[in-house]
Amino acid sequence: MIFIGLTLLLLAIFVLSLLAGRYPEAGFMSFEQIRSEEMAAAIVFKVRLPRAILAVFLGMSLAAAGTVMQMIFGNPLVDPGFLGVSQGAAFGAGLSIVFLGNSPWLIQGSAAFFACLGLFSSYLVARKIRYGSWVLRLILAGICVSAIFTSLLGIMKYAADPTSQLAELTFWLLGGLSSITWAEVKFVVPIVLLCLIGLLLFRWRLNILALKDYTAFSLGVSTTVERAFILILAVIAAATVTAVSGLVAWIGLIMPHLARRIFGADARYALPGSMLLGAIVVLVCDDLGRVLLPHEIPLGIITSLFGALFFMSLMMTGSVGVKR
Repeated sequence: MIFIGLTLLLLAIFVLSLLAGRYPEAGFMSFEQIRSEEMAAAIVFKVRLPRAILAVFLGMSLAAAGTVMQMIFGNPLVDPGFLGVSQGAAFGAGLSIVFLGNSPWLIQGSAAFFACLGLFSSYLVARKIRYGSWVLRLILAGICVSAIFTSLLGIMKYAADPTSQLAELTFWLLGGLSSITWAEVKFVVPIVLLCLIGLLLFRWRLNILALKDYTAFSLGVSTTVERAFILILAVIAAATVTAVSGLVAWIGLIMPHLARRIFGADARYALPGSMLLGAIVVLVCDDLGRVLLPHEIPLGIITSLFGALFFMSLMMTGSVGVKR
């Protein structure tokens, strides 16, 4: 019933997203207006619809990647941003824009490569740190790798052409969906959809892969191969959406926590629940960013603000238990 309720809520918010905006004035369009006015129909179907679709896939991808990483690494404080995946993808996209051109395939490929490199580097650095628990080591390694990619992205901004490339690089740092068109949707959605379907099909294996290596091995699981396969799917999904949306923080960290409190720790329910919650939250934040003020607020700013406030309230109220 909760899944059905969340699905209906997502559909309702999706429809409202198509109607909400500032044309011809702040508020909601009517269906009659869309049918009768050519401009209104163009705004809905050529501007708002592709943006809403990508917002849904962005939320699902980041939430799914966060759930997978938290379970596989046994660390409730990791997400694509903490482990250098998002920053690596943004750096790869920026590198492609400045030096390799604006080809979508080059941007996506470069983003995916550096996202995987960021995750792999965080893991290797954490293995080399000689003190602290695994959770602490992974967090410290992720902070270092993320800072390196962020600094390199800053160098890319300095080297970019201020008349053409600088604005695009600034977009990666703030995050947003204001420039999304059907071209980006047709390019991103098939890749992300394949990765998300793969994660959903193998979600029951996450329960086993979250166990200790010797326990999983005793159950006949090749932990190294399966963990690598699932992580690659999660990283490609996160990198693909990050390459077109820029850095959108906190979704991959907060949604898995919220899903575990609602659906329990079983990945068979927590993973799809996290994806639904992520889609709803990103869609709502994107709507708020474009309708609250006459000038659009970048999506990354909205998600960071509400994500940090929600996480603080979650910790201070003590409601951190997981449904069994």
